[in-house]
Amino acid sequence: MMTPLVQVKSVSQKFGAMCALDDVSLDIAPRSYTVLLGPSGSGKTTLLSILGGFLVPTTGQVLIEGQDCTGMPPAKRPTTTVFQDYALFPHMTVGANVGFGLRMRGVASSERDKRAQEVLKLVGLPEAFGKKPHQLSGGQRQRVALARALVVEPSVLLLDEPLGALDLKLRRQMQEELKAIQKRVGTAFVHVTHDQEEAMALADHCVVMSNGRIEDEGPAERVYSKPASRFSATFMGESTIFSGRVIGSGEIETVFGRWQLATDVKPGSEIVLALRPEHVVIDQKQLLPLGEGRVSDVVFQGSFKRVTASLVKDESLMLLARLPADAVVQTGDMVHFACDPKHVLVLTR
Repeated sequence: MMTPLVQVKSVSQKFGAMCALDDVSLDIAPRSYTVLLGPSGSGKTTLLSILGGFLVPTTGQVLIEGQDCTGMPPAKRPTTTVFQDYALFPHMTVGANVGFGLRMRGVASSERDKRAQEVLKLVGLPEAFGKKPHQLSGGQRQRVALARALVVEPSVLLLDEPLGALDLKLRRQMQEELKAIQKRVGTAFVHVTHDQEEAMALADHCVVMSNGRIEDEGPAERVYSKPASRFSATFMGESTIFSGRVIGSGEIETVFGRWQLATDVKPGSEIVLALRPEHVVIDQKQLLPLGEGRVSDVVFQGSFKRVTASLVKDESLMLLARLPADAVVQTGDMVHFACDPKHVLVLTR
C-alpha cells in the first residue's frame, strides 16, 4: 500500500464557539489531484489553510512526507499556494514574479531567470517573461501564479478556487491545462472548489465536505455514481430524492410501488433512494415504471433537455430528467417516466 504524502489526523478547528472543522482525517497520495468540494461554510478552505500553514488547528496533526508540519509556518513547509486573486506583484515583471520564491531562498539571479523561463514554458507563457501582470489576460495571470508556485518545486501545491474569476470557456480550458500540467510535473495538487463539474473534470480523489466534516471521498466517478450519503448525492450533481422502506430481502416499498432492488439493509429499515436525471427515461415500459407526471419545466441545454415534472402518484415529488436534445416534450405534457433499476441509488444516511 502506498504511503500517503499528506496525512491529516483528527483535525478540528474552532473559531470561538463555531466549529469550522470537526475531527477531520484525510490521506492524500503522492502525484494525486485531490479536490475539496463543498458549499460555503463546509470547511474546505479552512482545511486548505491548515495544509498551507496559514492556520494552526485547534486539535489534531498534519504530516507531510512523514514530517509533523502542524505548527510549521508556510515558508518552511513543502507546500505553495495559488490564491483566487493570484496575488501577483504589479510593479514586477512576470519573470520577477515567478522567480520571487527562489529569490527569497537565496538563489542567484541567473539561475532564477533560467528556472523561471523553464516553468513559464511549462505553463505555455514563454513570451511573457519581460511583461508586467497588467499586460496579461485573466487566464494568463492565473498561469503566472501557477508558475510562481511550481518553480520552487513543492511537494504539495494548494489551489484556492483558482478558476473562480474566469469566464466559463476559459475556466474549462484552464481545467484541461491544470490537469495536464499536474500529470507532467507529478506534484500532488489539492484544489478547493464549490463547482461540481470542475471537481469531476479534475479530481483523481474527490473529497465532499459539509458542516466541517467529510461526507464522502474517493474517485470522482465513484462519488458521483455511488454516493455514500444523501448530501453527496445532491451536491455532487442533481438527484431526485425519495424515501423507501425495506420490507423483505431485496424488496423495497416506495411511492412508485414495490421494487426489487439489491440491498443489504435489513428488513424494516427506512432508507433514502436517489435517481440521477440522466437515468430517467420516457415511454419505456419494459423498465421500472415511475408513473405519469405533468411536465412543469423544460430547459434546452444544448446536448440535452432538463425536464422537471410533478408526479401523479405524489405531486409534492418533483422528478428531474435529462432527456435527449431532440426529445419531443413541452411544459404541460403528461408523460410516462421510467428508469433502469440498476441505476437506483440506495442511501443509508
